[in-house]
Amino acid sequence: MIATMEYVDILDYSEQLGKMILQSDVMQKYRQTRKQLEEDKEAQQLIQAFIDIKEHYEDVQRFGRYHPDFNEVMKNVRKTKRAMDMNDKVATFKIAERNLQKLLDEISQYVALSVSEQVKAPKDGAALSDGGCGCGSGGGCGCAS
Repeated sequence: MIATMEYVDILDYSEQLGKMILQSDVMQKYRQTRKQLEEDKEAQQLIQAFIDIKEHYEDVQRFGRYHPDFNEVMKNVRKTKRAMDMNDKVATFKIAERNLQKLLDEISQYVALSVSEQVKAPKDGAALSDGGCGCGSGGGCGCAS
């Protein structure tokens, strides 16, 4: 592709926009809460416990409700996730993460609509699909596509 001045200008504006996002209050709050989360030993233990039970959950999911430990594992997953989500550092981080996602979605929408009404952009943290994950498996993965 031959670089035109217009193309170079677009790249410059994109770089400026990226820098503005990185310097925004929303991004600063995200970084701050992420650092606090990473440094909190209790939160990290809860996250690790959830990761461990989630791996066991994925093994059980292969057999579904016919697995002998299905009910126990499902109960443990909910209990572990609830404990993790109730931690102040995790909850604060999730709020900051949602706010950053909202900012990025708004910027994507603004840029897309400035080009054309037909250009699709992520909305509400979702991918570019119409209600599913967009995997193309026809719902075989459990999504709604």
